[in-house]
Amino acid sequence: MRPLKIAIIGFGKIAADQHVPAIAGNARFDLVATVSRSSSGAHLGQSFTSHTDLLEAVTDLDAVAITTPPGVRYEIARPCIERGLHVLLEKPPSVTLSDIHDLACLADAEERTLFATWHARHNPAVEAAAKALAGKRIADMQVVWHEDVRKWHPGQQWIWEPGGFGVFDPGINALSIVTKIFPGPLFVKAAALSYPDDAQTPVAAEIGFASPVADGAMHCSLDWRRPDGEEWTITIRTADGLTVRLEDGGGRLLIDGVEQAAEGIGEYPDVYRAFVQLIDERRSLVDVTPLRLVADCLLIGTRQNVGPTPR
Repeated sequence: MRPLKIAIIGFGKIAADQHVPAIAGNARFDLVATVSRSSSGAHLGQSFTSHTDLLEAVTDLDAVAITTPPGVRYEIARPCIERGLHVLLEKPPSVTLSDIHDLACLADAEERTLFATWHARHNPAVEAAAKALAGKRIADMQVVWHEDVRKWHPGQQWIWEPGGFGVFDPGINALSIVTKIFPGPLFVKAAALSYPDDAQTPVAAEIGFASPVADGAMHCSLDWRRPDGEEWTITIRTADGLTVRLEDGGGRLLIDGVEQAAEGIGEYPDVYRAFVQLIDERRSLVDVTPLRLVADCLLIGTRQNVGPTPR
């Protein structure tokens, strides 16, 4: 079986640090091209400055991984699917629910694989947490996702523009984990959103959830202004007294304070393992639940201005 020829569209830090080594470590893929306005991936094969040039020049391409900012993913993904390519989307898959719904319908009609990825779900500790919570009634939940935007998105203006998601860009990772491990549906009941005076997206959010399988408070705190390191934790207590805690963005699991062994191949290698499996099985995987929760926060959230963007 020949390797699947794949191209990366949007060659930034996440593509270089995560997608390239994950593809290189998977014998089922052959990275043949990259697309970047700066030609930054030219050393990895054919290099193009637009996806249209890629589609015209590489006629035997099988798949693409789209790692651009989310605002342009729909207009890139649609012609790729129409060309008969399998498509992997970095998170979040789109800026609107309508966009990703249309892509999913198109992929189904064209019998192509569309994989809307949530890389944080591919930590082995996350799967173990889901098993520990399965069938449980929940007493309460606390999510803290705090980091410094100046460290993780230095000089990137798109995050503050409409469709840039602001603090929900990292925060949707937390929501993707929560919706993977939580043993029932979650609903946004309140959201207090903090916006910089010079931005169209929030820098912080305090969110309250409700669920028919939960009795107590469920709160999520997202903040992009933390100057002294990161805190990426999810703590869930069950009605029968179990405490399940994920730390390090889902990389570490503690149950009742005892760290649990969780081994795997890593987030992005497992993303590409799953992509191959979906292609082989001729099916798509498009779970928009984390994106829907973000949309709900923006629909019902209150707004306060908090000064300029962190610099």
